[in-house]
Amino acid sequence: MQIQIAHSPDSDDAFMFYALAEGKIDTEGVEFVHVLKDIETLNREAMKGTYEISAVSIHAYAYLADRYALLGSGASMGEKYGPMVVAKKDFPLGELKNKRIAVPGTLTTAFLVLKILEPEFEHVTLPFDQILDSVIRGKVDAGLIIHEGQLQYQERGLKLIVDLGLWWHEQTGLPLPLGGNAVRRDLGADLMKKLARLQKASIAYGLDHRQEALSHALRYARGLSTETADRFVGMYVNERTLDYGADGRRAVHTLLDLAHRKKLIPSLPRIEFID
Repeated sequence: MQIQIAHSPDSDDAFMFYALAEGKIDTEGVEFVHVLKDIETLNREAMKGTYEISAVSIHAYAYLADRYALLGSGASMGEKYGPMVVAKKDFPLGELKNKRIAVPGTLTTAFLVLKILEPEFEHVTLPFDQILDSVIRGKVDAGLIIHEGQLQYQERGLKLIVDLGLWWHEQTGLPLPLGGNAVRRDLGADLMKKLARLQKASIAYGLDHRQEALSHALRYARGLSTETADRFVGMYVNERTLDYGADGRRAVHTLLDLAHRKKLIPSLPRIEFID
């Protein structure tokens, strides 16, 4: 049986799926075909049900819940850290209103949380890896950064305006659920559970064999030093990735419920986790 598993070409996702990609665990007759795309593209493809398993933003899941359920492992959670708004010059948080801000996609969770914080700003959508340069060149007032940009903005001389993961924790006391891996519902309950088990085993293998999984992940580190890549992987692949935890699952419900109450998503989705 062949299953397409779509995820970002990032060091954290590469670490997570190392065991599946390199045949380190028994896949019980399932052949996994890895598809690498940026998260906004994956969100859009998931709207069409393109892949059996796909990384998706929790924001995008609001539009996908009829086709997909969330796997109980594979979450990217910000524990008092997360996407950031950065600028060339410091300014108060209250001045975000009406700023021109580069964002990595309107279906990203980063975009949703920024809209919860400040609904009135002008957004310019750019590939996530072009946002820092856009801010530095003065093409926008600020940039909403994800992925390794969170560890690079200072060395590029930019100022932190707000860390959305920290802001979210201050508001809710919860971690910020940024992304998850979703499995297509039409595969049926038995296969969905089997895929959930195999994915969790892959994550566990990486955590148990950290150095070899990190060596694999460095191929996707986009110029990060080994030390920085290790730090980045540690931020988003950890015990929380093995299981959302009760507070992590509550955070998903809280985020989407708040977004619905603020009319940032059209309806409250049926949230289901497959373990």
